[in-house]
Amino acid sequence: MPTPDIADPLELVDLASGVARKAADLLLDGARRSRSLVETKSTSTDMVTEMDRASEELIVAALLDARPDDGIVAEEGSARAGTSGLRWVIDPLDGTTNYLYGHPGWAVSIAAETVAADDPDAHDSSRTVAGVVLDVVHDELFTAAPGHGALRNGEPIHCSDQTDVADALLATGFGYRPERRRHQAEVLVELLPQVRDIRRMGAAAVDLCSVACGRVDAYFERGLGWWDLAAGSLIATEAGAVVSSLTGGPVVPSSVFAAANGISTALRDLLGSLGVTDVS
Repeated sequence: MPTPDIADPLELVDLASGVARKAADLLLDGARRSRSLVETKSTSTDMVTEMDRASEELIVAALLDARPDDGIVAEEGSARAGTSGLRWVIDPLDGTTNYLYGHPGWAVSIAAETVAADDPDAHDSSRTVAGVVLDVVHDELFTAAPGHGALRNGEPIHCSDQTDVADALLATGFGYRPERRRHQAEVLVELLPQVRDIRRMGAAAVDLCSVACGRVDAYFERGLGWWDLAAGSLIATEAGAVVSSLTGGPVVPSSVFAAANGISTALRDLLGSLGVTDVS
C-alpha cells in the first residue's frame, strides 16, 4: 500500500523518540517508588501496573498534541480511529514483570503505521513507517524507518551473519496460559540440543532489537499483541533480518519469527518440525 503524504517517516521517528524519552523518565521515577497497584489481565502471570497506564496516558497525550488527527491503538486500552491515515501503535511498558522485579529488559515501544481508509483496524492492510524502541535500563534507543536502515543511539546496526543453526543463539518467550507454556517447554527440550543456546528476556520489543543488533541470531514467539511487535519488527527488518510469522507469512499479532538471513529458512523448518506454528 502506498504511503500517504502524511509526514516524513524520519520526522515521525523523531517525534516518537522524544515521547519515548519522556515516558522513560516517568517509568524510572515510578520504579523508585512503591508499586502498590498491581492487577492481572488474562492470567496471574499477565500483570499490569499503575505505571503501564500512566506511561500510556503520557504517550497518547504527547502524540495527539503533536498530531491530533492520528489514530491510536495501545496495550492498556487507549484507542481512536483518527482521520489522517496514520495510526500509532503503543506498548507503554513492554516487560512489565521485569519492571516490577527490578530486572533489566523492559522498554517503551512506539510505532507509526499507515492504515487503509476502508478498513482502519486491519493489520494486514497497514504499513509500519516508523519504529522506536527505548530499552530504558540500558539507555539504548533503537529506531527505524523504511529504507533508512536501523539505528541504535544514532549508529547503524545490523543483524548477525550467522549461517549455521547449530551455532545460533536464539531468543524466545512464553505465553501466559499454562497449556501454551507447557507446549513451549516441550519444544525447547527438543530444540536446545540442536542450537547453541536459548535466551528468554521477557520483552518482545527488546528481543526483536537484539536480533537487529546481533545480540542474538534469531527470535520466535507465539501469543503476543501487535503493540509488542510493530516497532521492533520494522527495526529488525531494516537491520537486515528476515521477519515473518512462524510459518513464513506476514507477521501477525500472535506469531513472530525474526532471524539472520543465513539461518532463517533452516531454523523455520526446524521449528516447524517440532510443532511450532502460527496456531500452536
